[in-house]
Amino acid sequence: MKLNDITGTKYPIIQGGMANIATGEFAAAVSNAGGLGLIASGGMNAEALREQIHICKAKTDQPFGVNLMLMNPDVDNIARMFVEEKVQFITTGAGNPGKYMKDWKAMGAKVFPVVASVALAKIMVRAGADAVIAEGGESGGHVGDMTTMTLLPQVVEAVDVPVIAAGGIATGKQMAAAMILGACGVQIGTCLLVSEECPIHDNYKAALLKAKDNATTVTGRSQGAPVRIIKNEMAREYLKLEAAGAKKEELEQITLGGLRRAVQDGDIQRGSVMAGQVCGQLKEIRPLADILDDMYEGAISSLRQASKIDI
Repeated sequence: MKLNDITGTKYPIIQGGMANIATGEFAAAVSNAGGLGLIASGGMNAEALREQIHICKAKTDQPFGVNLMLMNPDVDNIARMFVEEKVQFITTGAGNPGKYMKDWKAMGAKVFPVVASVALAKIMVRAGADAVIAEGGESGGHVGDMTTMTLLPQVVEAVDVPVIAAGGIATGKQMAAAMILGACGVQIGTCLLVSEECPIHDNYKAALLKAKDNATTVTGRSQGAPVRIIKNEMAREYLKLEAAGAKKEELEQITLGGLRRAVQDGDIQRGSVMAGQVCGQLKEIRPLADILDDMYEGAISSLRQASKIDI
């Protein structure tokens, strides 16, 4: 089963739930372009998130969803609000959504938890997940240790629900590779940051277009909260202190408000410029519709070519 058979979208592509970036308006734009747009709940309480859902509903008649970080302080109210608003697609991260599953499923929602290991994938399936998103450490933002190429096939083999691939996917060839490894579709984020519709600061987009293959680094490993970002002044300071054994409070002071500084203020030196390793592949700013169409058509072409390879 392809992902778009589940979501009712044009393409088997989900937009990642990027905090402070994936607004109701941006999610609607992705859905209108043929993917499944997601509103990110990061930094919002239930009522602020409800407002973004209403904005999305007003701007698209296509399917869309919401990404819920389960560490959100207002998570219980958000979970109830999803039922009230009849949110049809829910992706989750940073926790187990099991306690909310009964109400969400009774309302008709499809739930796709993000997983970074086979063990977690099995737990999510037992909790009632309709599919799981196997996200490799190549992705931007909060990451796990395993790469997509190693994680994805193992999750596919271990569970009996569809598996969506995420991490390290920015082209049709990479999407085709994920499909060959057993994915029903893909979740993408970094390559959508350089879309015309993405609401991040122009400086952020410029940093992505300037990025090389080794432009990113991971901070926070010592704190059990690894985050992939583009190397800059803030990242270098953080890594230096982290290596010296700095305490959690000191490290948090460096990153406090960092994503907002990058997204809204355009501070690409002291801000947290989250990006996946595919940032080195990004070459131009384009409409969302072009990005999604090129990826899908490129995947089809690559799969056809792969079938002709003689080995």
